[in-house]
Amino acid sequence: MNLLDGKLVSEKIKEQIALDAAEFTTQTGRKPHLVAILVGNDGGSETYVASKMRNCQLVGFESTNIRYDENITEDELIAKVKEINQDESIDGLIVQLPLPKHIDPDKVTEAIDYRKDVDGFHPINLGRMQRNLPCFIPATPYGIMLMLDYYKIDTAGKHAVVVGRSNIVGSPMSILLARNSNPGNCTVTLTHSRTKDLKTEVLRGDIVVAAIGKKNFVTADMVKDGAVVIDVGINRETSSATKSGFKLYGDVDFENVAPKASWITPVPGGVGLMTIVGLLKNTLEAAKGTIYPKQ
Repeated sequence: MNLLDGKLVSEKIKEQIALDAAEFTTQTGRKPHLVAILVGNDGGSETYVASKMRNCQLVGFESTNIRYDENITEDELIAKVKEINQDESIDGLIVQLPLPKHIDPDKVTEAIDYRKDVDGFHPINLGRMQRNLPCFIPATPYGIMLMLDYYKIDTAGKHAVVVGRSNIVGSPMSILLARNSNPGNCTVTLTHSRTKDLKTEVLRGDIVVAAIGKKNFVTADMVKDGAVVIDVGINRETSSATKSGFKLYGDVDFENVAPKASWITPVPGGVGLMTIVGLLKNTLEAAKGTIYPKQ
């Protein structure tokens, strides 16, 4: 078993991002600028946004965290999004999910200018990704592809099985793995909660991407020997044994699956760190105008 070490890879990539950001700042007199909007007090969201802001500082970006309590109306939030769309000093905008139940996340996502949509969730970016056109790729799948590339994992002709069909991870991951690219060129099976005989389908996978949001869902009897296993799950449980008061578990039963895998990501220390890298790379490209030229 070899570890797909998100900490190692993310640090290496962030070193290059920092060099590119410094060059951009020298040329333009300003730093790439990411804004994150956080609504409410969800513990996981607080942690994720804080990490994103901290990493922006580490690579030489400007970052702004705009916070609202959970009583903000949908119209007020969308008005703020549209205001940011018009601000030329801001390159990237993310609205941290989940949002309170009275706010439609799709409406908010579609209100974001797709040229600032560094999370890669806007329908224009997802559509361009489907057609293999330049776009902002959703940050988590982008990070996974960067990890596969760093470790030179051979994906061409392999059978990839994606467990989970969310618009954030599962569906875009299946598209990226199937594309005529490197990494890519897989035959892909996209599975989900309604898949008949799920265990048999996952067992066929040379590459297994677990993104279903259930602790230890993928067990050893679902993974064939030598598979590459990528665990996207971040499942938080309260714990008195840790300083933070909670413990993280993946969607894969790491302890029992790892001995069968050729490569596997840990949780924490795997895909989550690569998601941050995907976001940073998208923000840098937004600032430079390499995907969508500045008007």
